[in-house]
Amino acid sequence: MATNSNTTTNLESAISTGLLITDNDLNDLIKIQGGFVRRLKAEKAASEQITEAINKLTSLKKELCNRQAVDSEEQTAGGVNLLKTPKGTRDYHPDQMKIREQVFQIITDCFKQHGAETIDTPVIELTSLLTEKYGEDSKLIYELKDQGGAKQLALRYDLTVPFARYIAENRIATMKRYHIGKVYRRDNPKMTRGRYREFYQCDFDIAGDFDLMVPDAECIKIVVEILDKLDLGQYKIYVNHRKLLDAIFAVCGVPDSHFRPISSSVDKLDKTPWHVVRNEMINGKGLSPEVADKIWNYVQMHGNADLIDKLRTDVQLMTQKSAREALDGLEVLFRYLTLYGVMDKIIFDLKLARGLDYYTGVIFEAVLTKYQYDSQLGDDQVAVGSVAGGGRYDELVCKIDPRKRSVPCIGASIGVERIFAIKEHQMIESQIQTKTIETEVYVASAQKNLIEERMKLCSYLWANDFKAEMALKRNPRLLDQLQYCEKNQIELCVIIGSAELEAGIVKIRDVETREEFEIPRAQLVEQLRVHLTRVRQRIQES
Repeated sequence: MATNSNTTTNLESAISTGLLITDNDLNDLIKIQGGFVRRLKAEKAASEQITEAINKLTSLKKELCNRQAVDSEEQTAGGVNLLKTPKGTRDYHPDQMKIREQVFQIITDCFKQHGAETIDTPVIELTSLLTEKYGEDSKLIYELKDQGGAKQLALRYDLTVPFARYIAENRIATMKRYHIGKVYRRDNPKMTRGRYREFYQCDFDIAGDFDLMVPDAECIKIVVEILDKLDLGQYKIYVNHRKLLDAIFAVCGVPDSHFRPISSSVDKLDKTPWHVVRNEMINGKGLSPEVADKIWNYVQMHGNADLIDKLRTDVQLMTQKSAREALDGLEVLFRYLTLYGVMDKIIFDLKLARGLDYYTGVIFEAVLTKYQYDSQLGDDQVAVGSVAGGGRYDELVCKIDPRKRSVPCIGASIGVERIFAIKEHQMIESQIQTKTIETEVYVASAQKNLIEERMKLCSYLWANDFKAEMALKRNPRLLDQLQYCEKNQIELCVIIGSAELEAGIVKIRDVETREEFEIPRAQLVEQLRVHLTRVRQRIQES
């Protein structure tokens, strides 16, 4: 209970400073705090605790009302508010962008460490390329019209289909590539869960005909490495095989034409109760109750590599060639993942389906344990579902390529927007101020009419690869300059005055400790590097 209460207190502090919290964020926080109040009441918590939670909820609602009152004054005569981002999109403040840069750097470094090269593709693609690739999710594609009206265009839904088009168009046989770019989905956004209509994907894919499960194991290994380095807390990676799932459908009596629609229903079981999914299978997709219940008997099963042996004792399932091939492949995969030292993160889960139609083999999904979605709590929770996923899509290039070349592929995608949501939540909880600028040396003057001297010194520092800046006023107050350094966590401040200029020295100030010392100007570069190293070591140790 204390976690939710403390989180809201920290968020109130963030609101009071005018940082971090947008109107969309505030609406989501009201939902979270509302859910917290309801849980306290349901658990019959102490009246003082309930009252405190209600007061915080009231405070958040009051803040939103105040902002809406200001917004109404900024509306045009026609009543259209021009100062809001479109639904499902958001702005990012400097401290939030700093988090994004750090996350992107960790992910990119890992991709490069595994030998990947990068590409970019257009944000818009031909609609004909994207349709019939995503199953029921095809309705989420943003369709556009070319100005000439001849070609139907759409915003890319993911980075996988454009990559397959790139492979086919350029006649590439093998490639290990990563791609970071924005994609667009006409989805119902939930900001606290990192679900947007415009968002980044970070993909790593291996294209080419290689030995069984070798690329697949590397993709899962990469996901583990990235999640470990991001330090998001405990997580599990759920693994299944599309051929095994299809074999289960076959032995349960699902018609071949219903495999993908039923797979889409099974994919909802991580956040939807079985009775709801069962009703969809029967009343929405035409399965008999008996067939649906047979599916349920299978998809409840999960475990480790030992589950393979258990499934092999299922005589009916073993009549399916695809099931035998899938289990043989998973056995190899789990052996490789054990060699990579990551098998302790793996759960073999038969309900994992991943709704996209183009998957043909191994599929996987990483879920944070702490932030896993709880269907009983509804949307009033900080939960992001899966933070990474992927799978094998051996037939996609062939379907796109007019020459019908076959290029097997396996890929992993990191859900960075969901990771950002968790990182921002952690930042607010920690109350640690994020350094948003890279400046390491600030050039200040203690007297008036020294702007040209400051300019010359800044130019000298820039030429020697220091990240430096100065006040953009002719005669700034020294106190204002020092306060700027402290506010922005700049490590060192170089102070000059007429006496220092005449003596050929400069004064260096350690901004955090406020210690000052003088050095010869000729030794400035050398001494700055020495003292920057000391400051950074002190920061690391603290």
